[in-house]
Amino acid sequence: TCFILEAVNGFVNLVEDEAGSRRKRLFPLMRTALWGLHRSRLARRVVTISQNHYTPALYRDLYNHYSPDLVITSTPGWRWDRYLLREAAKHGVPTASVIVGWDNPSSYSLPGAPVDWITCWSQIQKEELIKGSDWQAERVNIGGIPSYDGYFRKQWQLPKDEYFRTHRLDPGRKLISYASSFITFSPDIQNIKALADLITSDSLSQPCQLLIRLHPNHFMDEPRFEQAREEVQAMARDLAHVHVVEPVPLGGQMGHYSGEDMPEKSSMMAHSDVFTTVYSTMVVEACTHDTPVVSICIDSQTGWPGKFTLPLSKIGDWPTHLRFRQSGAGKVAFDVDELKQALNRYLADPNADREARQHFIRRECTFTDGSAGRRTADFFISLLQ
Repeated sequence: TCFILEAVNGFVNLVEDEAGSRRKRLFPLMRTALWGLHRSRLARRVVTISQNHYTPALYRDLYNHYSPDLVITSTPGWRWDRYLLREAAKHGVPTASVIVGWDNPSSYSLPGAPVDWITCWSQIQKEELIKGSDWQAERVNIGGIPSYDGYFRKQWQLPKDEYFRTHRLDPGRKLISYASSFITFSPDIQNIKALADLITSDSLSQPCQLLIRLHPNHFMDEPRFEQAREEVQAMARDLAHVHVVEPVPLGGQMGHYSGEDMPEKSSMMAHSDVFTTVYSTMVVEACTHDTPVVSICIDSQTGWPGKFTLPLSKIGDWPTHLRFRQSGAGKVAFDVDELKQALNRYLADPNADREARQHFIRRECTFTDGSAGRRTADFFISLLQ
């Protein structure tokens, strides 16, 4: 259970570090309350029930008009859907949730509303829900991850030559991609610079090029994220063989990556010779494409000035990170020498660690035949019956 809560503890530390002076004075009391909640199922039950009093009836008109037989949400009340679910409980409507994120059961905690049923990716996530959020085992269904069905069916991949033309990539060079991650807790520009230096200096065993996918937070109205984004974009302008996946306007707003740009994401991973990131969910997605993975965890020398910073070398025991490391499905690099060694290994032998990648995917996703969407839908239909 301590490992399940490792990510939650990281968020608590962030909140405490960035709290104002008045709130900081309350943290000894908050820490004591958390200590008790970690050890008492009854205390957790009291907190869960007490949340139901905060229900402003935002959705009462919808329930009165439609009289639904089942309400399904993408979280068990971890976000604004808590009010929708609490209203369902008031109306006596059965509810269900679906886990959409790899780290959701370990990055969040108690449900924010009464929820009757939940479906998740795997036995691992089921255990996290039971041990970390007090779910009853018989209320948890394992349905796989529906949004990855297209990966397993290879329905989103663009032809390699078309994808390379889209990003002005050189077909004569190996492609190393990097998906930015974890930037709320730490800068990752040092990872990108290390990759760019290795590639532009031709220090790797084969000629390579770098394609960078920024994080959605890079487009927030936040100076530190904006500065990091501009620095990466400047590298792409000034350095040979360094490219950035440009964001596509969505919903009338510029500067956004979409979680639904599946052809871009799938093609990036499928056509990369090595995929790199910081333990993001895309390590799982890359493994579905059987692409070698390196998690780069080079510590920043500056951190986020004036903000909470968690060194990347210290996050390896977060539940999903730990499972990736223990699986042997990819490599972890803590400095430039380790990064160079890992990249050269996979450039020389793309099949290295293939068996571990396949085992990792089966354990994390359960169903790898593109059937998770159907299985999840069948589960929800069974609840209506």
